[in-house]
Amino acid sequence: MERIYIKSILTIVAAGAIISCNKLKEDPDSLITSSQFYKTQADAVAAVNAVYSTLNSDPAGDFPIYGRNLNLLIGNGSDDQVYSPSNTNPDVRALGTTTYIASNDRIRKNWQQHYYGISRANQAIDNIPAIQFDETLRIRLIREAKFLRALLYFNLVRLHGDVPLILHDPSTVEVKDLKVARTPVDDVYAQIISDLADATGLPVSYSDADKGRVTAGAAHGLLAKVYVTRKDWPNAKAELEKVITSGTFPNATGTYGYDLFANFKDAFQKPTKNGKEHLFSVQYETNGGAKNAQNFVSSGDFSSFNPAVYAGDLPDERLVAIFDSADSRRSVTFFNKILNPATNVIVDFGAITRFAKFIDFTLTPLTNQAQSGLNFPVLRYADILLLYAETLNEINGGPSAEAYKAINLVRSRAYGVYTSDGNYSDISHDLAPGLNQSDFRDAVFLERRKEFVQEANRWFDLARNGQLVQSLKLIPAKANNVSERNNLYPVPQVEIDLNSLLTQNPGW
Repeated sequence: MERIYIKSILTIVAAGAIISCNKLKEDPDSLITSSQFYKTQADAVAAVNAVYSTLNSDPAGDFPIYGRNLNLLIGNGSDDQVYSPSNTNPDVRALGTTTYIASNDRIRKNWQQHYYGISRANQAIDNIPAIQFDETLRIRLIREAKFLRALLYFNLVRLHGDVPLILHDPSTVEVKDLKVARTPVDDVYAQIISDLADATGLPVSYSDADKGRVTAGAAHGLLAKVYVTRKDWPNAKAELEKVITSGTFPNATGTYGYDLFANFKDAFQKPTKNGKEHLFSVQYETNGGAKNAQNFVSSGDFSSFNPAVYAGDLPDERLVAIFDSADSRRSVTFFNKILNPATNVIVDFGAITRFAKFIDFTLTPLTNQAQSGLNFPVLRYADILLLYAETLNEINGGPSAEAYKAINLVRSRAYGVYTSDGNYSDISHDLAPGLNQSDFRDAVFLERRKEFVQEANRWFDLARNGQLVQSLKLIPAKANNVSERNNLYPVPQVEIDLNSLLTQNPGW
């Protein structure tokens, strides 16, 4: 099913490029080095665009990071989903049963894809300053690359703990000089915070041609999420209040115009892409023609509308059961029946629930979802509000009125009573008042679980809340295979085999 395009992190730092041949030709007809490439403004823009492309594409045509690969670790590896019954890859199935090992190809692929993106970001950050063109644009492009590098390292450090921190392409091809040891978690986070702090100087918004690029609001939002993960509550609060729209909370100063869509479904629809709720999304286009840039998150093929052959990952039924019938997120996130637009007939897919959130209904006919034009939302305003509720609860030793308001805004939208600008009138779906700190914390994490299905949050949330092992033990297919070692993914064995400086996580 897949081809590995990078042998190891050593290959990335040594080459910074992909060579898709079996034999090395030592007398090439032509060769482009970084010193030859980085000459013009167009080169600088292309270099940063190449960093973005590592989020939604794979040179070998494999699942992209935000097109399914990261979801396999965060969804299959958590209590949210299990593997597709039609999936024949034993490494995918192992993620769904928590029987994966250090040589698992999906873990390896995620590691390699992230470092490939980091390598491209490093090249842009190192080389763009020497190009003579518009100063404002030059600074902006470097800041965009720093945000993307920070995002990739944020994923890696949460998944694996200590990871090699590589900030520059090497100046040598000597293998002994290319081996890099793991960097302590605190140092990795320090670099992430530094990169995001620089990125907060990005523009507030862009013209239509540049919609989807990183903004200042996205940088503040991701920085806030980093601080929450680190349990640095004062800094988290300060950053969140820079993002939350002024006037909706007493201390909010955000001027970015973020808001919840009144309709939860609009957060995932093609006509509302890059809208008011989206801080940062990975961009996709329907039938864009790029085979290696495909969103496989809802990867079923509706060509025949035959439930017996429909592929795709499946939610654990315990996840489906936490939604009550009045919660609009249930029908947006899952389906058992779906309309065949070609025949105008409702097709019953049976008792097995399927994922619906990332189905691209603009496809005509509604066929292969690998060509989905739906963006992948990395950070939404709903996330900011729930992080704010969590932060205030931790700072104050219990939920404040503002903490309740933050979670209730998300709940009000879920139950269809939210209007706009932090307003709703029907309080019947508000969270029960009078909760203590522990119960309110549980309520926030439950709300996060309902809100962010398939959005690469659940495993991270369970791990940082110390609930991963406990939660996985409730899933029969995973219960007997879980231990404390699962709080971190292993370092891919191939990396350790090639790099004697790397060590393995405990238990692996």
